[in-house]
Amino acid sequence: MGKFHDFIKPAHREFIEKQHIFFVSTAPLSADGHVNLSPKGLDCFRVLSESQVGYMDLVSSGNETSAHTLENGRITFMFCSFEGAPNILRLYGQGRTVLPGTADWDHYAPLFTIYPSTRQLILADIELVQTSCGFGVPLFEYVGERDIHFDWAEKKGETGLAQYVKQNNLTSLDGLPTPLGLTKQTTHS
Repeated sequence: MGKFHDFIKPAHREFIEKQHIFFVSTAPLSADGHVNLSPKGLDCFRVLSESQVGYMDLVSSGNETSAHTLENGRITFMFCSFEGAPNILRLYGQGRTVLPGTADWDHYAPLFTIYPSTRQLILADIELVQTSCGFGVPLFEYVGERDIHFDWAEKKGETGLAQYVKQNNLTSLDGLPTPLGLTKQTTHS
């Protein structure tokens, strides 16, 4: 049976920090819009306080999370224990995008590892924490991170990454704008 909490407790933070992968889910308000669920790794997630979290987001083939949180803010994170004792932890909240070149970027970016292909930070104010058993989650062994993204980004270079973002990251699958699309900011620091 699940347990609910109003904030991120120290034991929750400890569990989160041990995980090598997490999942982020968002959805548009439209009933026929596409729900997005993305896996993330690279030690990019940070618990910023008992009620705020964030992650560093790399350039990728879409930008659904950014578009959905711009439209309605709803965001859910899920962490699963794939090693050791079974556990699932979900964080429910209101998310937003922080872009390079903004005052918020200058404040939050030093808390993350920033790469040449970092396109944005996703921050969320957490309203509810849920833990559940995770008995059905299989055991997996962590082997390591993949280098493919970084090889791809290095080959693209700064100009190529900016062009890729312009072509692929300014709107969602359902045509919602992303903050990158609204600001027309397509360079990365």
